Amino acid sequence: GAASTALKTIRKPTIAMIRGYCFGGGVGLALACDLRVAADSALFSVPAARLGLAYPFNALKALTDAVGGAYAKEILFTARRYTAAEAMVMRLINRAVPAGDLEAAVAEWTAMIADNAPLTVQASKVAVDAVPSSAGGDLDAVEAAAQAALDSEDYREGRRAFMEKRRPVFTGR
Repeated sequence: GAASTALKTIRKPTIAMIRGYCFGGGVGLALACDLRVAADSALFSVPAARLGLAYPFNALKALTDAVGGAYAKEILFTARRYTAAEAMVMRLINRAVPAGDLEAAVAEWTAMIADNAPLTVQASKVAVDAVPSSAGGDLDAVEAAAQAALDSEDYREGRRAFMEKRRPVFTGR
């Protein structure tokens, strides 16, 4: 969305400070930041498969660019919750620290970055963001598949089940 676009296009480095639950759109927002630091007690999930929801290409590209295809598929297919330690192994986050040290860790990184040459940091951000990191594909097919999921009975069932606090029953239609 607009928040992710703003974070991706800002000229200064951005750091996501994550504590508690980081689910769905929260993961997307964190991925829009340049760096991600989480409390070791944080939990991560992309529960779209439980809701019958398909994310747009750019959101999936950000996830795949961060963790690679195999982990992106695991995260999306299983919709399970991951600990901060697991998220760090997958490269979903840069660092996991004890919850009580989270703000200090982010402040330390902020200070280190601020001590460096701003134009060099900015040039590094622009250059790294320009590196293609996942193979291209048929974007029309990707968008059509995502739209089909949004138009499906499964998506309606997923939303209903979520609101009714019950397990969804999907039919693939």
